[in-house]
Amino acid sequence: MSDNHVVVITTTDSEDAAGTMARAIVEARLAACVQISSPIRSVYRWDGEVHDDPEWQLWIKTAYDRVDELTEFVKANHGYDVPEVLALPVLGGNTDYLAWITEETRPSA
Repeated sequence: MSDNHVVVITTTDSEDAAGTMARAIVEARLAACVQISSPIRSVYRWDGEVHDDPEWQLWIKTAYDRVDELTEFVKANHGYDVPEVLALPVLGGNTDYLAWITEETRPSA
């Protein structure tokens, strides 16, 4: 089990917004990798109404100790009033890949 890594999920309302967010997160070293899935369908209640909209989902691979800063970054740079930010624990995996995530989320020398 690895309690040092998480996958953080968020969504955006366009492919361009997803790409911009992903690049900014990686450039800020808040994640080693961000994968963007093609449009998903989100059904949700907002302001008393049920909405049914396409969204692009970002799967953000990061170290656990970067989650708070990543969350604040997403909130500050997102187009939504209340962006989704969910951190899911990584229970295991390729130890070389997990080490790479840690290395890529450290400040550059």
